[in-house]
Amino acid sequence: MAPSIRHINPPELGIPPGYSQIIDVTAHRIIFIAGQTAADRDGAVVGKGNFDVQAEQVFENLAVALRASGCTPANLVKLTVFVTDMNNLARYREARNRFFASVTPAAAPAVTLVEVSRLYGPDFLIEIEAIAAA
Repeated sequence: MAPSIRHINPPELGIPPGYSQIIDVTAHRIIFIAGQTAADRDGAVVGKGNFDVQAEQVFENLAVALRASGCTPANLVKLTVFVTDMNNLARYREARNRFFASVTPAAAPAVTLVEVSRLYGPDFLIEIEAIAAA
């Protein structure tokens, strides 16, 4: 059974840029993906000091986690994004838009994005945890 993922954006809540206000899911499985950072398979930081490189690595790690659970970005229903500098918001959105560009049907999970003073490693600039439905 394929999941039913319905994106709802009531006009009273405004039109969000690149995400959905509400996700209504009927699924057989719910997949919780731990926070993904810009670490390579050996745990080394990729793109130290470079937000763009780190964001690309984070989304690549997210794609690996999705594939490992038999999912694609189309299965994502919720992202929680942590950045150490909100001035990187536009750059995060660019990386996110590239990640979702090839998803059919279009995916726009619910998203919470927050600025934090630091992540678990001092060189990490972004971390994303996710929930997928399958």
